[in-house]
Amino acid sequence: MHRLLAFLDKDNRLEILLLAVSGLALGASFLAGEALAADPAWVAVVLCGAPIIKEAATGLFTRLDIKADVLVSLALVAAVAIGEVFAAGEIACIMRLGSLLEERTVAKARAGIERLVRLTPRTARVVDGGAGRVVPAEEVRVGQVLRVQPGEAVAVDGVITAGRTAIDQSVMTGESLPVDKGPGDEVFSGTVNQFGSFDMRAERVGQDSALQRMIRLVESADAGKARIVAAADRWATWIVALALACAGGTWLVTGEVIRAVTILVVFCPCALVLATPTAIMAAIGNATRHGVLVRQGDALERLASVRRLALDKTGTLTHGAPQVTAVESLDPALGPGALLALAASAELRSEHPLGRAVVAHWLAQGRQPPREPEDFAMLPGRGVRALVDGARVLAGNARLLEEHGAALPPALAEAVRRHAAEGATAVLLAVDGRAVGLVALADTLREAAPAMIRDVRALGLTPVLLTGDHEQAALHIARQAGIAEVQPGCLPEDKLALIDHYQDRGQPVAMLGDGVNDAPALRRAHVGVAMGGVGSDIAVDAADMVLVGDDLAPLPHVVALARRMMRTIHLNMALAMLLNAVATVLSMQGLMGPVAGALVHNAGSVLVVLNSTLLLRWAPRAEPEPAAPPRARAAAAGR
Repeated sequence: MHRLLAFLDKDNRLEILLLAVSGLALGASFLAGEALAADPAWVAVVLCGAPIIKEAATGLFTRLDIKADVLVSLALVAAVAIGEVFAAGEIACIMRLGSLLEERTVAKARAGIERLVRLTPRTARVVDGGAGRVVPAEEVRVGQVLRVQPGEAVAVDGVITAGRTAIDQSVMTGESLPVDKGPGDEVFSGTVNQFGSFDMRAERVGQDSALQRMIRLVESADAGKARIVAAADRWATWIVALALACAGGTWLVTGEVIRAVTILVVFCPCALVLATPTAIMAAIGNATRHGVLVRQGDALERLASVRRLALDKTGTLTHGAPQVTAVESLDPALGPGALLALAASAELRSEHPLGRAVVAHWLAQGRQPPREPEDFAMLPGRGVRALVDGARVLAGNARLLEEHGAALPPALAEAVRRHAAEGATAVLLAVDGRAVGLVALADTLREAAPAMIRDVRALGLTPVLLTGDHEQAALHIARQAGIAEVQPGCLPEDKLALIDHYQDRGQPVAMLGDGVNDAPALRRAHVGVAMGGVGSDIAVDAADMVLVGDDLAPLPHVVALARRMMRTIHLNMALAMLLNAVATVLSMQGLMGPVAGALVHNAGSVLVVLNSTLLLRWAPRAEPEPAAPPRARAAAAGR
């Protein structure tokens, strides 16, 4: 995660160096400027002021774009024209500091699309007359037969014509468990063949494949996400017009150009420019202390207006890995412990996540390693067959037991249905041709999830579960977490459509996810939040902020912090404008010169910074009141 913490690049370091030199020059000018042959404040004018004037002129004359730097440039030129070089240098230095803070809050260009491109398989094995030849993936044509070996990625979308296997589809659906596939089943590009070799017929190739469609989704997902414009730039036209009117009117009435220049100096929106970035930087520091890394500068501003929290299931609300939840034996002579021992021995050499989870559960109970099977066979799409202490053991699905003549008793079939309703997968066990029980496995809810959901509901957010998993598993997790709205069976484009559905109806969405399949939704949402530990790099790159330790607990704090930050920004703006108004009146009356005006209105900048720093240690006065979790229901898709 060290790459995510590298906020400062070479350009930032150069800016800091120039600011430091300018600050020293201003100090020398203030202390001994009159005793020196040349005023050191010129250093600040040149280093900090020249870029401001250049940028303002470029925007004004090429795009007719009036921003806050237009007024700053007028004040700089006017102050220099009447010999107030120190005032000009002070304004320039303050404005460059504000600009640097603003740049610090903007994340670097992300590499998520490039990472997705690297997932795209480069080659495919075309079956031609019984022999396979490797060709570039872009040369595959619709209708060609491809052979996919264990461990290889599927090059194009298609349908299996021969062979059985298990496919890791997490890149598309986010689900951690491989899906059993056989003849007639569809497979997608970018997914990974886990075990058996199979042949497939190409159906969608090139730009039509599922992975390429996801790449295009990520490229276009944030096109509609509005960026918040700094307040000083939002009101720049009015600020410039008002400043010029006040300065011009004062000059005409009094005939004193120094009063007009002072008005331009005190009207400079230094405090207004600092109001937003200083508060954001302080809030980012607070969020970082709580384990949340903010990657987009305006993400907290957007988070303050969020009304819905969309959550992925696997790896986000849950741990993302199967765990044993129940062991049931139908044989009175074979207790649950003995049944689990047989299952662990049979699965000892298995590469399937369910098999590994059974063995891990056995070892986690502090037992000796399982007995080595005397014979072992992996049967893709069905399970395993092993010889354990002379007993023929089958561990797998119902198809495996049926193929070996081990009929399922009604009680066992009912147990399978019961566990499936709770979102669990059953590994059925048979010994010497007789079904004896099952081991149920499921992805379990993170311990912090129910409290997090309760707290975000107390903050006025409506949680909704968006998952690629089937409805029963989704509803089971939603009931445990206290989520009322559930959208199961979501592909990446479905999540995107649902987020658009909510946001088009004036309900800005924060999306919390962890997988490659969540990247488009993370980009399209008003705010994208990624799980930083278990999450894929692509999801992290697409998100605006990251839960570094995969701890859900800080999320409600960050939502409340974002709202507090916006209140601080509004107070900062009020202070800045009030001080500028008072200083302007004094300047009109000739009670304040350019240097004094610069000092007074920069005192407003100090007040703004001090007020913003209070956010560094801010915490809610009390925890949100608990909210009773609603009854889970499957919401309408809305697409």
